[in-house]
Amino acid sequence: MVRVVFGVLGPTVAAGDSGGALALKGPRHRAVLARLIVARRRVVPVARLVEDLWVDPPPGAVGAVQTFVAALRRVLEPERPPRAPARLLVTDGPGYALRTEPDTVDAWRFETALATAAGLPAQQALATLEEALGWWRGPAYAEFADEDWSRGERARLAELRLQAVERRAEAHLALGRPADAVPDLDAHLTEHPWREDAWRLLALALYRQHRQGDALAVLRRAREVLTNQLGLDPGPRLRHLQSDILTQTPTLDLPPDTPGPPPHPPRGARNRALGSYEPAPNTPAHPHPPRGARNRAPSPIPPEPNTPPPPATPADLWTRAAKTYNRTVAKGTRARLESTVGLIRNLAVTGGEGLAEARHHRTAAITAAEEFADPELTARVIGAYDVPAIWTRADDPPAAEHIVAVAERTLAALPAGPHDTARCRLLATVALETRGATGPRGPEAAREAETLARRLDDPALLAFALNGRFMQSFTRAGLAPQRDAIGAELVELAVRHGLVTYEVLGHLIRLQARAALADFAAADTHAATADRLAERHELPLVGVFTEWYGALRLSATGEPARAETACRAAAARLDGAGMPGLERGLLPLALLCLRLTHGFPPDPDPRADWGPHRPWAEPFTLIAEGRHTEARTALHALPEPPHDLLYEAYCALEAEAALRLDDRTVLERARTRLRPAAAELAGAGSGLLTLGPVERYLTD
Repeated sequence: MVRVVFGVLGPTVAAGDSGGALALKGPRHRAVLARLIVARRRVVPVARLVEDLWVDPPPGAVGAVQTFVAALRRVLEPERPPRAPARLLVTDGPGYALRTEPDTVDAWRFETALATAAGLPAQQALATLEEALGWWRGPAYAEFADEDWSRGERARLAELRLQAVERRAEAHLALGRPADAVPDLDAHLTEHPWREDAWRLLALALYRQHRQGDALAVLRRAREVLTNQLGLDPGPRLRHLQSDILTQTPTLDLPPDTPGPPPHPPRGARNRALGSYEPAPNTPAHPHPPRGARNRAPSPIPPEPNTPPPPATPADLWTRAAKTYNRTVAKGTRARLESTVGLIRNLAVTGGEGLAEARHHRTAAITAAEEFADPELTARVIGAYDVPAIWTRADDPPAAEHIVAVAERTLAALPAGPHDTARCRLLATVALETRGATGPRGPEAAREAETLARRLDDPALLAFALNGRFMQSFTRAGLAPQRDAIGAELVELAVRHGLVTYEVLGHLIRLQARAALADFAAADTHAATADRLAERHELPLVGVFTEWYGALRLSATGEPARAETACRAAAARLDGAGMPGLERGLLPLALLCLRLTHGFPPDPDPRADWGPHRPWAEPFTLIAEGRHTEARTALHALPEPPHDLLYEAYCALEAEAALRLDDRTVLERARTRLRPAAAELAGAGSGLLTLGPVERYLTD
């Protein structure tokens, strides 16, 4: 029998022996499973399940529950023979029960670990608690937060988690590691300021780091929070701790067998930020060594007085700043989260692994921000990632959908007026992340963002909004002049206000637009300027686009052999650039377009990775194999071309295939789509490839 494990410390999931997630289908299937887990192996009557699943049960609700249970059984016990009794999700009397073992549900294991840790030595307790807290993926039963049947269990598990965090801090203190306890406690209290024991532990941890003033400040803050928010006076443990700190009671020190803390800082070393000290004037930077240290290796000879320190390299400065930041800014705080987003933004423009990592960490940062339940913070975290974007296909569509969903929720929670700057950044983000999609929301968000940015008269905000407008300027063919105007405004704005990355974006947009209009002299100028700025400011991804433009130019000016060599070289440069939305299928698509443009047999490779472009290549593959009926079927099955930089290229491919199959219906459809771009080169607006003049397809 396959062993199934269940996770409810976050969204409800199930996994098999191999660790792979099981497909639990729709939300009501998950709700049935979660409801049975809440029951802890007890029977839940069918009538109760119906009440819990629907506010107003529809006719046939009982049958629907039976259907959900049957589907769950097929997933949880796939090897069970037909008509054999279920062993895991069983029928018992008037209802159902999930008869899973106690160690197969993460919430149940968490409770066991918490109880076990209470009787373990500090080192083992710490390891147990660290592992148990690592099982949490979000709030318990996350997708059922509003359900009455989950509320009590969610509250109980949340309380146990808070206890585990505090017990972990106690273990750190018992092991003589007060510095390890401080950041977690500080973050813990930011979210749960009513936890008296956490205030006590934080003050004690600071005191054991010889930060008596900070410890007393924490106790004062605890009194203010408890009094102002809850109308309560601090309890006896907090009051006694304050008295003990003021009198430096010996019982506050570490147990005798515990490794001691670092020595006292020098006199005058009041900390100005959590965890940092500055030596007082004329005080040695290092304290006297503790007693018993005489036999240690002697210190290096001190430098002569007034000798300036050696100059720090950029690497040294980075290392020192990072260490100071880690020491002074508590983990889990809003400040650390917002600073992280700034770092992610800078990482994104480094290309390659940096861009891929930035995408991953950005999504995690947005999820973390939303957990604070602070719309202003979430808006700042989302809006801080104003990384210029030139390619109109998402590299990670699920992440883009998630970001848009969070942005829309945050927009709904932020009133207009005092939050217009944040709203503008959220709207620009929606416009950017819905790139290439059909539907009105993207263009609508782009217009709103641009209107707000112009009214607020903020150059950086306007540049961000114009990037969103560019992403939504592909609703039909023939809009290269409009994009050229966007690029021109971006260049002028960026030069005037020192926005280098947006200056580069403006030149790349104009490169694409002028290529579409067959103005290669202007496109060459923009390519050269973009390359010069990229070299000066270390922006390696720019060269990817200018190199592909070089291949396009060779094709458009009648040099197909050199163009093919250039395409292959540009594709090699894309490898590892961190842009799967651009990279996948681009080389075979470019080679197909090159052959069609210059009158060679298309000869598409059916085994190539065509990525998202396969539907437009498929008719040519079938024609090459003599399967014309299937090719016509594939042609008629083509979807609406995505509203992105390849829109005209897809339309031209559709027209070319229809010509070869003499399909008048599709020809008329392609002509209607292409007519507004009659003065352009098909596909050249991508800056990557071309199929020659659109006018040729209209004439044919």
